[in-house]
Amino acid sequence: MNFSEVFKQSNQLCKVSPDGKYLATCVQYRLVVRDVSTLQILQLYTCLDQINHMDWSSDSLFILCAMYKRGLVQVWSLEQPDWHCKIDEGSIGLVSSRWSPDGRHILNTTEFHLRVTVWSLCTKAVSYIKYPKACQKGIEFSRDGCYMALAERRDCKDYVSVFVCDDWHLLRHFETETQDLAGLEWSPNGCVLAVWDSCLEYKVLLYSLDGRLLSTYSAYEWSLGVKSVTWSPSSQFLAIGSYDEKVRILNHITWKKIAQLDHPATINCTKAVVYKEVERRPAVGSDDLSLHNITIGTTLFNTQSKYEICPLPVQIPVVKPDPDRANPKIGVSNLAFSSDSRFLATKNDNMASVVWVWDMQKMSLEAVLEQTSAVRCFQWDPRRPRLALCTANTKLYLWSPAGCVSVQVPTEGGFQVQSLSWHCSGDSLILLGKEQLCLCYMDIDQEDK
Repeated sequence: MNFSEVFKQSNQLCKVSPDGKYLATCVQYRLVVRDVSTLQILQLYTCLDQINHMDWSSDSLFILCAMYKRGLVQVWSLEQPDWHCKIDEGSIGLVSSRWSPDGRHILNTTEFHLRVTVWSLCTKAVSYIKYPKACQKGIEFSRDGCYMALAERRDCKDYVSVFVCDDWHLLRHFETETQDLAGLEWSPNGCVLAVWDSCLEYKVLLYSLDGRLLSTYSAYEWSLGVKSVTWSPSSQFLAIGSYDEKVRILNHITWKKIAQLDHPATINCTKAVVYKEVERRPAVGSDDLSLHNITIGTTLFNTQSKYEICPLPVQIPVVKPDPDRANPKIGVSNLAFSSDSRFLATKNDNMASVVWVWDMQKMSLEAVLEQTSAVRCFQWDPRRPRLALCTANTKLYLWSPAGCVSVQVPTEGGFQVQSLSWHCSGDSLILLGKEQLCLCYMDIDQEDK
């Protein structure tokens, strides 16, 4: 495993292009494009203000930079550096901006969610979609890029409109059986649209492409409900995380629950391996304490850590949430399937330092990773069943069916990993600190052996 030098970035804005060749980073009002393999700067663009959001087009030819305070979007071309586009939403404002799947249209959501504006880069045509709903996942494209589902709110009722992305004509418009729609997500095969209600009511609805209600699922009533929803890459499973600290798995044939994954405070499951991170400070000799050796942010005093396998039963640290505060830190907020749909990783918010890994073939607990700090981010390798996670310290953690490892990021200045993302090849990881980034390269030859 090798690490690159450290580069500057702002607002965690750093993305690899979809073709895997380029790395775009934002440093305040500048956009820097590097070659992923050499990290040499290929293009440097200057925007009109500090960048709040950045995104690649699907063909990796254009980059969108949004400046929400100014209501501005600037688009840059990688092939023609002199060409650029500026979209000004004016006094109506801007709260989000994103590409359409064809990489030639930009969808801007205006302030107060008054409308979604569709701008064409090819024809300069403008289309308007009214009544978009202000919710976390209100616009979703199908994986093949053919359809867009939009959550709407009109006359105090929730609706979903399905548009064809080729010419933006309306394919279907239907009312949903929700009190306050919170999000929607297409299955990876594009056949089913999952819609769920706000946390005040446990309700998940499954619709076909033509707007037929296929099934409704509700696990319980009169308590906080759905917190997270995700499809398996195979479209066979729908995982629903909820405030009762459980994950329920629905199957794609009958849409009935086939498994319930609990997150108990005491682990007795004999089939699961519990890895506990154990820290130890290195012994420092008097020779190492000379002024010559001590620099600001030196790695001399960095805490080293390793994983130990704990004998069962294991007691998991639980934080009791404050019942008087909104959005209590309880329940399953993070769900992620491995690329082969074999494993599911989950995080229960009142056990913030623990990641649970489930085997989806056996529908049982495979491994538990107990960290010394709260887990900030975890993500699966897009090619292999390998999970990377970080806890806002100077380490990177990796789990695979073969075992678990803690790796010190060897950078000066106390680089703390706040979040991470895999390169699409699975050969490298982008590690993001508060104002810096660094690349971690996996030893592929070693893995193949």
